[in-house]
Amino acid sequence: MKIDVFGERLKAARKIKNMTQLGLSARLDVSKGTISAYEQASSYPSIETVVKLCEVLVVSSDYLLGLSDNLTFEIGGLTDEQRNSILQFISTLETANRIISKN
Repeated sequence: MKIDVFGERLKAARKIKNMTQLGLSARLDVSKGTISAYEQASSYPSIETVVKLCEVLVVSSDYLLGLSDNLTFEIGGLTDEQRNSILQFISTLETANRIISKN
């Protein structure tokens, strides 16, 4: 586990789902303070809790643990044109990042 990224990725995934720490804690049956501790890297979840986090936040454990940069997400409620625009934007950002990293 890349300890330094777990909390950041957990917080980002939670925010993408528009969940508060309290909301996530209720889904996992833990305290809000526990979620805060995970996000601040002062405590780490058990394997069972990582699995629950992945299920609730719809992310892979590889992403949360820093083993992969691939973050999958659902794009519901959008038209095909809107979805294609978002995917094109992401592709443009990836291309820009590759160009920047070469320099």
